[in-house]
Amino acid sequence: MAQNEHLSRIETLWSVVRQAHATDSAATSAARAQLIDRYGSAIRSYLMACLRDSDAVDEVFQEFSLRFVRGELAGVSPDKGRFRSYIKTVIYHLVADFGRKKKRYQAAAIEHESLLAENRDDETSHLDRQFQESWRDSLLSRAWEQLQADEQSTGKQWYTVLQCRAHNPDLKSPELAELVSKQTGREISVANIRVLVHRARERFAEILIALVRESLATPDEETLEHELIDLNLWPYCKPLLRPDA
Repeated sequence: MAQNEHLSRIETLWSVVRQAHATDSAATSAARAQLIDRYGSAIRSYLMACLRDSDAVDEVFQEFSLRFVRGELAGVSPDKGRFRSYIKTVIYHLVADFGRKKKRYQAAAIEHESLLAENRDDETSHLDRQFQESWRDSLLSRAWEQLQADEQSTGKQWYTVLQCRAHNPDLKSPELAELVSKQTGREISVANIRVLVHRARERFAEILIALVRESLATPDEETLEHELIDLNLWPYCKPLLRPDA
């Protein structure tokens, strides 16, 4: 993906954030829905990991959605760092508030309040790691969805090939070529399967890089690399970003 395409995606994300807190309109409602949809799975996954109760998760997530719709994230802007960190802080406050009201979740409230008081953002606590894992899993899920959409729109079987490789990491190229041939109904040679796997991995990395870039206030190469490393996504992206390393 070209650099100008990356920048276009970044501008789109932050324009959606700004639009989501503009005067109410059809466009504003659509922007709010888009952002909630984009980050909802990561938030829900984290809430389930720390609350372990679907009703509690629904209640806290609903409060997040309501606050968002009321414009309480209006202070978010590209000059305030990672959007991930901001969302995490909002969720920590919500869990702390929820736990203070519900005795069953007071331990969670105390733990989240402690992290907020320390103003930590180093991903060293188990709660931070859980949030980071939820965010990472959400990014990977969206990358797979985009790769599948690419396959459907272009006919290039990157999703199928990479799924076969991911689920069968020990298969040698001839065996993988045979498996993909059976799944697609098309004869694929050993030489072709190697090219397809390489290109599928490149495209998957391109998608991940674009998704991470758009959540950064300053998406320069150094900041991008640090975020990919923090999220344990660097192994997917290093061959594309640093092919000679």
